[in-house]
Amino acid sequence: MAGDGRVAKRSSNACVRCRRQKIKCSGSQPCDGCSKRKLSCIFNDRDQKILVTRGYIMELQQRIALIEQSEKGQRSPFSSNFDTQTNDPKDHEDASLDRITPKDQDESQDYEDPDSSLTNPLSSGPPAFMAAANGRTFYLGTSSNWSFTRRILSLAHHHAYQEALSPEALLFDEMTYELPWDGLRTTPGPDVPVVPTRDHTMYLINAVKFRCGQLYHLFEEGEFMASLQEFYSGDGHTMTNSLWYIHFLLILAFGKGFVQPKAQGKKPPGVGYFVKALQLLPDPGALYRDPMVATEILCCIALYSQCIDCRTSAHNYIGQAVRMAMAQGMHTRMPVEDLGHDTVQRCGKIWWTVYILDREMTSLMGLPQSINDRYVQTQLPTFSDQAETVSLEMHIKLSQIIAEVNTKVYAIDGRINRTFLLSTKAALANIASLADELREAVPLHLDREVSGVSRTSASLHLLYHQCIILATRPLLFCFLKIQFESPESCLASLNASRNVQNLMQMCLESAQHIISILHSLQIQGLLETFLPFDLESLFVSTVILLLSPAIDPRLLDSHPSWLEKAYAIFDEMIGDGNQVASFRRSELQRLDETLSCISRGQSRPLTVPNFFHQTDVLPNPPSPSSTSIPESMPQPLQYNALLRQDPVLDGECDFGTMLTSAEIMAVADSIETFDTEWVSNAMVEHSIW
Repeated sequence: MAGDGRVAKRSSNACVRCRRQKIKCSGSQPCDGCSKRKLSCIFNDRDQKILVTRGYIMELQQRIALIEQSEKGQRSPFSSNFDTQTNDPKDHEDASLDRITPKDQDESQDYEDPDSSLTNPLSSGPPAFMAAANGRTFYLGTSSNWSFTRRILSLAHHHAYQEALSPEALLFDEMTYELPWDGLRTTPGPDVPVVPTRDHTMYLINAVKFRCGQLYHLFEEGEFMASLQEFYSGDGHTMTNSLWYIHFLLILAFGKGFVQPKAQGKKPPGVGYFVKALQLLPDPGALYRDPMVATEILCCIALYSQCIDCRTSAHNYIGQAVRMAMAQGMHTRMPVEDLGHDTVQRCGKIWWTVYILDREMTSLMGLPQSINDRYVQTQLPTFSDQAETVSLEMHIKLSQIIAEVNTKVYAIDGRINRTFLLSTKAALANIASLADELREAVPLHLDREVSGVSRTSASLHLLYHQCIILATRPLLFCFLKIQFESPESCLASLNASRNVQNLMQMCLESAQHIISILHSLQIQGLLETFLPFDLESLFVSTVILLLSPAIDPRLLDSHPSWLEKAYAIFDEMIGDGNQVASFRRSELQRLDETLSCISRGQSRPLTVPNFFHQTDVLPNPPSPSSTSIPESMPQPLQYNALLRQDPVLDGECDFGTMLTSAEIMAVADSIETFDTEWVSNAMVEHSIW
């Protein structure tokens, strides 16, 4: 005991020598005793006491439980999250408490992250799979629009009918169209399709340039047209064994898809040219003899495959294009003095097309991104029109935002050292950095009555709003599940935080912006019915329009007009021969009917005000969990974008005004610990894992 009457604090750790001799150790490295005796001082790390969060222990226990169940065969590898996730997180929490002493609990309280248990419900737990009627199983990727809708539809169907959703009437990959070839080299492919006349070919090529050339580089016009001239002026049969001929067939396939969209039975337009090109495609070794043309060919195959809903094939081919381009060094700062200006310019156009398509197709598959931006040094190519350079730069930035959202919000188990809402906050900050730049660089001007909407600008704005939906829609999934289990608790939870309401409001507004843009394109005859990206935007936004009133039934009266516009756009795509749109529409109608059935089955009307239009927070709202709500609620956040009760889509006013960077950042910065606490507790209470 020291002279001042205080007890010397014992070190929480001791070296091996002091522990063996049972003497006091200073705990320093080396300790005082070993230093005086000039002995080696060794600490056993296994005996060292450390403080960890309760959430970290819960995560480890959940992983161990999943591994044990997998080894014992207790869990089916083809089961979905929402059907088989039966572990109660409260049980894990109780088990973890047994392993922490009261003293450790007190000491760790200051270090524990109150949000540590909050995860993205779409990316946590075991991987989810769904089986098609033919027995083939499909992985439900975390960020995939297709997977998100399947999860929502399965959840709603199970809640409404207490049985699993039958896959009989559902659309799966590679089931929309039929290709007249089984893909085997031993099987004879289709006969060589009839090559159009020169003037017809020019018409098809110009259609491809207008529809695709503004966003993607699919062929180098000078070299391609020179070979085309040789093909028609000489003996064309001598060129049928060249890579150019394969490239030519693919461009013809796209041209047919754009000018003759009607399918012949279950065969997509241009499929004869496409399949013949696949049949003639050599192995990768032969392709690499001309890497620039080969990469352009692989991009064409990937994009056409995406158009006919062969998403897995598209992802594989664009992956080959990425590796082909990187093997050629297109991702580097290629030296002009060694390779020449034309080669460097062409490689730059090829690389950024590969990069953008890979990011977008990977996101649509819901898979991890394959390109690390740290190694990309390619400069932007130069164009005669500065607007093309600006559009390409913005397209690249938006594709990077998609990858960042996938990484931050849809990480493995929903965690990358951040919680879900805080990850959403970071993703929104990245999106906000582009808002003002996008508005100024590629404006939409939906309110103009004389000049039309730019097709390129519309595509970029549609992609921007998809980024917002992608970042915020896991909240809708979370609260839809709570709504199914306890409507009163759901609305009480929503009214507990204006900040979470604002996130959902942003998601819904972006869906309405998408419908507005697509409607303007529809009026001007610019709606794209063969390329898949307008359909993807329409599909994503319509799902959000259906979910919002399911979470808050008071929105039912304000949404039919938006849905009518969405379904009208679907009908035009279907009328133009897009069979993928037909299947997507039928699934959405099935979801709509299921959600309506659930809404009609509610035992009593809800009296809580609409959370999207609520101006005041309810006094003393009931807590959604055991954590009490503070008496001083956060002040409602105000920003300029207000939801429209009825769509104004015919030029009467400008609905193209999107949130500014400052407004988006205001929403992101408003997310506080309070929001993550009660959302986390709500998710634990309703087993959303």
